[in-house]
Amino acid sequence: MPTNIALKARLALELPAINNALFRAVNLLPEPARPVARHILEAGGKRLRPMLLVLTARLLGRDDAKIKELAITLEMLHAATLLHDDVLDNALTRRGKPAAHTLFSVPGVILAGDALLAGANALVAEWNDSRLSLCFSQATSHTAAGEILEIASQRHVDMTAGEYEEMVRGKTAWLIRAACQMGALAAGAVAHQVEAAAAYGENVGMAFQLVDDALDFAPESVTGKPTGGDVREGKFTPPLRFYRESLNDAERLAFDAAFCGGLMTDADVAHISDSIRAAGFDVRVRQQAEAYLDVARQALEAFPDRPEREMLCQMADYVRDRNK
Repeated sequence: MPTNIALKARLALELPAINNALFRAVNLLPEPARPVARHILEAGGKRLRPMLLVLTARLLGRDDAKIKELAITLEMLHAATLLHDDVLDNALTRRGKPAAHTLFSVPGVILAGDALLAGANALVAEWNDSRLSLCFSQATSHTAAGEILEIASQRHVDMTAGEYEEMVRGKTAWLIRAACQMGALAAGAVAHQVEAAAAYGENVGMAFQLVDDALDFAPESVTGKPTGGDVREGKFTPPLRFYRESLNDAERLAFDAAFCGGLMTDADVAHISDSIRAAGFDVRVRQQAEAYLDVARQALEAFPDRPEREMLCQMADYVRDRNK
């Protein structure tokens, strides 16, 4: 059985307990917030963050029902950010289903996201461990900061590679970092293992976003998502930066005017996506992701040689090879 298929089959065994804990937590939210929370969570998702927390804790010797309750706090935070993102982006769908704000009121969706976040904070607080509370708080603030940077950079072509990295570290990587770090803390790991868990999670998170950026230009027949969504939304991602750098002066001026002005047509998006694939700019971004994954794999050397360590290593391979 191919490694990725075996990994998915193994992770699928974890899903029922995680989902059960998640929907028990939703039932503890104030009643008006529950329909929106259920809607976003029932849309599905990889549950990557709670999975990573559970695997990290188990690798370090902690495996009980309480760990699942801690793990879902990261999914609740993630779901809250998705609710808010869809309102900000005026997105019509989320994972193939109507976005929450198209079914419920916009203020209600925003406040339901706040309730999800507050509920997650309460679950973390029940551990009476200031390190866990601090880690969760940092994940929340860094995620928000990354989202702010992304909004500020929309329809701009002057964002440097370093600035983009800072934005990705906040909006995507920090939450994955927190999942692994909190798993290690809950398991009572020594300091260098907590640091290694954080390093693994952060680098997997950076790679995850870069692969996402590359996949945005893949054919819809492969990913199931419209090709070139980032171009339409004015997100200046690495594949698009490489494409722009390949243009001559006149072409670059025309690109800048259309991109910054929100004037890209479907034909423009299709041409850019085809060009990015033909030039291998998407492959180049995946190679950047692989560099982060190498660092993540090295961080795993701080952990005992147990099946969970191999699963975390396979998780890095899964992130590298994603096609949707």
